[in-house]
Amino acid sequence: MNSTATTVGTYLRDLPPDRRVAMARVCSMIRRSARGVRESMRYGLAFYELDGPLFALESGRRHMSLYVAEQDVVVKHKESLPGVNTARSYVKFSDLNRLPLDVVEKIVRDSVAARRTRAQQGSLPTQAELLKLWAIKEEAVQVPAPVAKVTAPAAKSKAPKGAGQKSKSARASSAAKSIRSVAKSGAKAPGAASAKKAGTGR
Repeated sequence: MNSTATTVGTYLRDLPPDRRVAMARVCSMIRRSARGVRESMRYGLAFYELDGPLFALESGRRHMSLYVAEQDVVVKHKESLPGVNTARSYVKFSDLNRLPLDVVEKIVRDSVAARRTRAQQGSLPTQAELLKLWAIKEEAVQVPAPVAKVTAPAAKSKAPKGAGQKSKSARASSAAKSIRSVAKSGAKAPGAASAKKAGTGR
């Protein structure tokens, strides 16, 4: 089951409860027994590194797997541990109760000792070699591209439909009232009344 989690804690939190408990126990045991290892998430797996990848943990669809970089150590303990694949150097398990943690702890401790010896000898395995051994493809898990938050420009407020026509009608009505007012004023003007009388006198 590929994961895009960026920390082991997030990876474990996203697992089903039974898987979470089992994986957390193994992770805790690795941190306790392999002092100095660096924990990280890579390729959708929980990685533990000491002079390069040393262990990796995966929660698959049907089972969980503990990948071990020191293949000779896995071969050494294969008779004491069910679910061992010496060709791919991993331990497969589906139930924590059926996984002998004491044997797993020996594998972890022996792997740390073997890795330190190889580091002194200058014969460390490359990351490419380990990924090939574990059949892990680098492109198997791609971290999703960050989502840029785009803020849409504020929409211009539009006048309600018909508001322009109402405004025009109001202006026209106001103009008409002004004309009627002027007309009434002109009818009552003194000059207009005198002119009317003068016309009548003729």
